[in-house]
Amino acid sequence: MSLETTEKEQDQVTSLKKLIAPLLAIIVGMFMVILDGTAMNVALPGLVTDFHSKISVVQWAVTGYALAQAAVIPLAGWLSDRFGAKRVFLFSVMMFTIGSGLCALASGIDQLILFRIIQGLGGGMVAPIAMAFTYRLSPPNKVGAVMGMIGIPMLLAPALGPVLSGWLVDYASWHWIFLINLPVGVIAILVGIRTLPNLARQSVPALDFLGMLLAPIAFASITYGVSEGGTSWTSFKTLAGLIVGAAALILFVITELRKKKQPLLELRVFRSGDFTRGIIVQWITQIALFGTMFLIPLFLQQGKGFSAFHSGLTTLPQAIAAGIFMPIGGRLYDRFGARPVVATGLVFVTSSAFLLSGISAQDGAEKLILPLALLGAGMGLSMMPLNTHIIQSAPQNIVSRVTSLTNSAQQVMMSFAVAGLSTILSERFQEHVQNGSKPLQALSSSFGDTFFVLMGIAIIGMILSFLLKRPKKIKEIDGKTKVPAMAGR
Repeated sequence: MSLETTEKEQDQVTSLKKLIAPLLAIIVGMFMVILDGTAMNVALPGLVTDFHSKISVVQWAVTGYALAQAAVIPLAGWLSDRFGAKRVFLFSVMMFTIGSGLCALASGIDQLILFRIIQGLGGGMVAPIAMAFTYRLSPPNKVGAVMGMIGIPMLLAPALGPVLSGWLVDYASWHWIFLINLPVGVIAILVGIRTLPNLARQSVPALDFLGMLLAPIAFASITYGVSEGGTSWTSFKTLAGLIVGAAALILFVITELRKKKQPLLELRVFRSGDFTRGIIVQWITQIALFGTMFLIPLFLQQGKGFSAFHSGLTTLPQAIAAGIFMPIGGRLYDRFGARPVVATGLVFVTSSAFLLSGISAQDGAEKLILPLALLGAGMGLSMMPLNTHIIQSAPQNIVSRVTSLTNSAQQVMMSFAVAGLSTILSERFQEHVQNGSKPLQALSSSFGDTFFVLMGIAIIGMILSFLLKRPKKIKEIDGKTKVPAMAGR
């Protein structure tokens, strides 16, 4: 080994060590925000009782949070380019933390819904900015491994959220779901102020007022319409949300494509075949992954009568496997690229859905260990390699806009997965009951049918993953100039 090679490796180790402190601030902030998004689902029955309200009203504490996130995610890229990623990230974490404190103090359901919206406005920008921040900090040949590190909270938080919130709801109070965010948020802000570097800002044109208006309307309305579709796809709320969202989205696309320099979301990046193939695979994968994560706690609580805490504990194999395989997936991406890693991950997800489709309410919890572990492993292997592939397929000067675009789409895909699967589950249950099945047997069969649908979705994603190639990079895009280059930064 030459002296030059040894010094190069030492420099890489040193640069990775320097990343530990800023990554800690990013991971803590992301974990807190994502955890809170899943924790509330378990608390809803208790909130109905405490506030003497109806589930249809209390549900807005979840819906309002999701809509607020969907509204601000498209703005994250422009704001971080204009004011600096560090400043916007810390402001977002601070706003989320303040919103958490207000939620804990809420004395009525109206106040809680309002404060959850404040939480969502802050939390919505954390993930896209964190992903862009981390990508720009990563050494070129270690980007997969470093991105895999921040992917850990993206997978662990949804899995651990029901465990923590279930324990708090069963043994303490729903207020603690928000109170625990206060010290965590303060730590993330203090560590971030001290360790996050001030990255060079991108030159941005004047504020795109029309884009700023249309993007939140489009993504929030579509998210709302799709969410309401889980109850009825023909209801006024569903149709109104989808029609308003679709109209706003069409106008937004036309506006952004006509804007020659740095639009709010750079939609011309879809001209890159590598990017387009990657994001289509990501959409399908997210439906399979988040759909399964939605169905499992529902099955445990409705089909097996588990408490919130017991339900959360049962999903621990998924969280552990995801935490183990996420960094492995990042390192494998650096070595082999996205195709073999993502395809292998989706084989695991497909196998998990197949095993889950055959589990009945009479089976013991031990039968869930293998499919849940497979699901976690598949998520760990596929999620961040796909995200990294998509980012590397885009021009470097619009990375923050790309993460905003992918996170906006993810919010819609998650809502679509929940709403679509809720519809399938309900329809299959009614059909089994009409065919003479007892309620518990009908419930088990309907969950099995729905998991089987998810298996088909995962298979489609696995097949499409073989189309992924190491991306050719476009160094910059300004409406006129496109300079292809090989993968790397």
